[in-house]
Amino acid sequence: MITRRDAIARITMPIRALAQRFAFLILLGAAGGVLMVGKADPKIFERTRIVVTDAAAPILDAVSRPVATVASIVEEANHLMYLRDENVVLRQENARLLQWRSAAQVLSSENEHLRDLLRFVPDDPATYISARVIADSGGAFVRSILVNTGSRDGVRKGFPVIVGAGLIGRVAEVGRRASRVLLINDLNSRIPVIVGPERHHAILSGDNSELTRVDYLTANTSMSVGDRVLTSGRGGVFPPGLPIGTVTSVGGDGVRVREYVSINSLEYVRIMDFGLEGMIQEDRGVGQ
Repeated sequence: MITRRDAIARITMPIRALAQRFAFLILLGAAGGVLMVGKADPKIFERTRIVVTDAAAPILDAVSRPVATVASIVEEANHLMYLRDENVVLRQENARLLQWRSAAQVLSSENEHLRDLLRFVPDDPATYISARVIADSGGAFVRSILVNTGSRDGVRKGFPVIVGAGLIGRVAEVGRRASRVLLINDLNSRIPVIVGPERHHAILSGDNSELTRVDYLTANTSMSVGDRVLTSGRGGVFPPGLPIGTVTSVGGDGVRVREYVSINSLEYVRIMDFGLEGMIQEDRGVGQ
């Protein structure tokens, strides 16, 4: 006797066979449709990505905590294995730092007198928001990270992002609970900088590799390996003087720069608010 389940299965069997046969064409058509929608209105993807990011942020935050704990335990074990050698090195560095401390105290006193002489009024101190990295969007074509702070914490699009050693990027997209940070070695990153003791003005460009490059230099510009690279402050997005890295090579491949910060091992970052008027304005319709 034919049951109801058998009857339903017999009716749906041709439909399933048809779907399996033309699945590739269906998916190909859907992909083409997505591309056409993206060309018509690129903002759709940004809004969709922010919505998905906000929804996934609590899950990524929870998953990343045990992973970070295990990584911390492994790192601590490695430190204990090499503790004796590190202790010798630290003692030598401590002796050198004591010498620099004496020199720094003299320079600090001179600087204070010079500021008083010029009636220098210091800028208001910058505020910052601490954030934890909860995902890494790095790949062959993208260099960015996801952090667990958003518009509810005061983050705005365009804010510079730093760690202790220097600048690592800027906020590119802001959701309510999470934000995406565009790193300085991303292909879309362009930063006005000054290079070396002669303070040559240039643009630091990313190309998705480990090293960034210096562009738009004049023909008679001379640079050396080891020259420091700092933000110039032009454009009003970044304040002047933020450290970025040092020149590692000057030659046929152009001027290449290695950043002070290892971008591959980020855990915590600081999102800075310098109160600059040239800060990129965020899309108020996203993540609000």
